[in-house]
Amino acid sequence: MNNTFTSLLHRSDGPLTCELLREPGNFGLGQVPVQMKPDATTDMVCGYCSTGCSLRIHRRDGAATSLTPNTEYPVNLGMACPKGWEALTVLDSPDRATTPLLRDETGRRVPVDWDRAMQAFTERFKTIQAEHGQHSVAFLGTGQIATEEMAFLGALTKFGMGLLHGDGNTRQCMATSVVAYKQAFGFDAPPYTYSDFEESDVIVLIGSNLCITHPIMWERVMRNPHSPEIVVVDPRLTETGVNATQHVALSPKSDLTLLYGIARILIENGWIDTDYITAHTNGFDEFAEYVIQFTDDCVTAETGLLRSQIHRLAATIHHGKRVSFWWTMGVNQSHQGVRTAQAIINLALMTGNMGRPGTGANSITGQCNAMGSRLFSNTTSLLGGHDFTNAQHREKIAGILGIDPELVPRRNSLPYHKIMEGILSGRIRGLWVVCTNPAHSWINQSQCRDILERLDFLVVQDMYANTETAQMADLILPAAGWGEKEGTFVNSERRIAVIRKVAQAPGLVLSDFNIFKLVAHYWGCADMFEHWQSPQDVFQLLKKCSAGQPCDFTGVEDYEFLNLHGGVQWPCRDATAADLQERRLFEDGRYYHSDGRARFVFEDPRPLTERPNDNFPFILLTGRGTASQWHTQTRTRNSAVLRKLYPKDIFVEINPGDARQLQIGPDDKAVVESQRGRVLARAVLTHAVQPGQVFIPMHYQAANQLTDAVFDPHSGQPSYKACAVRIARN
Repeated sequence: MNNTFTSLLHRSDGPLTCELLREPGNFGLGQVPVQMKPDATTDMVCGYCSTGCSLRIHRRDGAATSLTPNTEYPVNLGMACPKGWEALTVLDSPDRATTPLLRDETGRRVPVDWDRAMQAFTERFKTIQAEHGQHSVAFLGTGQIATEEMAFLGALTKFGMGLLHGDGNTRQCMATSVVAYKQAFGFDAPPYTYSDFEESDVIVLIGSNLCITHPIMWERVMRNPHSPEIVVVDPRLTETGVNATQHVALSPKSDLTLLYGIARILIENGWIDTDYITAHTNGFDEFAEYVIQFTDDCVTAETGLLRSQIHRLAATIHHGKRVSFWWTMGVNQSHQGVRTAQAIINLALMTGNMGRPGTGANSITGQCNAMGSRLFSNTTSLLGGHDFTNAQHREKIAGILGIDPELVPRRNSLPYHKIMEGILSGRIRGLWVVCTNPAHSWINQSQCRDILERLDFLVVQDMYANTETAQMADLILPAAGWGEKEGTFVNSERRIAVIRKVAQAPGLVLSDFNIFKLVAHYWGCADMFEHWQSPQDVFQLLKKCSAGQPCDFTGVEDYEFLNLHGGVQWPCRDATAADLQERRLFEDGRYYHSDGRARFVFEDPRPLTERPNDNFPFILLTGRGTASQWHTQTRTRNSAVLRKLYPKDIFVEINPGDARQLQIGPDDKAVVESQRGRVLARAVLTHAVQPGQVFIPMHYQAANQLTDAVFDPHSGQPSYKACAVRIARN
């Protein structure tokens, strides 16, 4: 081992010594094993989705052996989905990356120690910057690591390494809602708490298959004692749609027109809350004038719905006393997702369904820590939801962190898709990918892989060495997973909660936090992070960054405080307020714009960017497959139990009428083609999809060979959900 690296590890005053000695299982770095308390239990939140369930980890002889759902936690109340039950299993996988891997001059990746890996990381990226400019290296982060790690990555790259461009994979799932909330409310602020599922008498789910995507939230709906009217707005008859009282099967991506038409009906019938509108909003008169054009004829022609269906939905909203509106990826992943989300917000505002139990315009997050990423990753916004372009904000954050304000970028990063375009144009030559898998998940997959192959140096930091992106990497940095490190997550309802180390990481694996510390040392900026010795240190810094912001959580003392109170929803400016396990925003009718009012935002609907035609006569829909699959299946495919709960091979759902015309039978192999790719899939005949439409789950690697690289103009979020394809029997 390199003497410099060895001395760094063992130097008594070295910045890495204490933390690395706390990383059990990495004995090749001269460390000692850490003994965990035998026969104990540890409560922590799950590392899969944004629901944020608490799991009780049971240990025997210092090893995590099993888990059970926490019955006392206010989120899941003793429930867990299949992924949660299997959360520990995926840590023990032969596919784990256990040592750094570096591509040699022959093109093979060979094991190296951390010293060699860090030398290569630093030398290659600094050489690229010297030859092509400071901003020719970028990074892509994630919503799946701890908040403290996200903050470290964002601060290290932007303040320490001098990078400007870095975004997260939350751009793929939540950017639409972020922009919609900021423009309408003045801050990225989902207003709800999960108890609203149980308080509503009308629940409107738009582009959300809650049964499958967030099973525990659906269980909360099932606990509702008010026999709520459940409306599902979705082209496909999903599992949630089957259980709804109304399934509004509109044409794909016509939801904005439908929502404007509903608004017109509510206004024409006087089914609005004029007192709330007058006291708490701006722009309603202009909005009311605008939606006059969305007549019944206009809406039925665009959506394919009957007039009676449209008016029934409007009347259902009117008759509800506590109406909650919920949306997920069916809205967000659209060419006009921001305006669609704001059309939902408009309905909640105009009917006064805000700030009361069982109400709200409620975006449901996807990844376990997407909310933490949105506010504290230092990518699209400065730490704590601040603004890179605001001089006062830069001064505030620099003062808290003890750095020169000139080190804080004065302009925003390129969004994810513009970073990809930057690689294609040659402006970006080096990329650091942390805990995400764009070679599988990015839209128009073949183009994405072509783009990544153009890089001079690609670094992938992940749990597994066999992801589609890791297989393309020049350097793989093995990272610890959930249960092998500590930190916090922020769930969909803004609840901050703790993850703990309950298992020892294999081989030379380090937590993302400690990998970032290594990078800081080798890059030469470790002094900037001398107070970032542990995740808990960073948690205290982030508290200060949040002060005075809508997301202020300065009343939260520490990790133990979070555990004691069952997680704490922001804002929490006073420790005594933490006793409130459920808190919703805007109860006082005040929003985060300077005048305290919410804004009605609207814009003309735009047509589908790729309509069916003679060559490609079908619309492809994509979405969640089963409750036991997760995103690119990086983890779920490493559980034998979860693999048994979903189909191994890719399948395509097709309407039986279409299948008859194409002479496609059940389980036949079918070829699905778009202008970008060709996929062979097993045919599933079902009336869940309407004639002229087909559906493929997003989890299978081949799915994004078909999707079209189209983006919402306001959020930059990809439109995964609809493109033109043809299908034929193989």
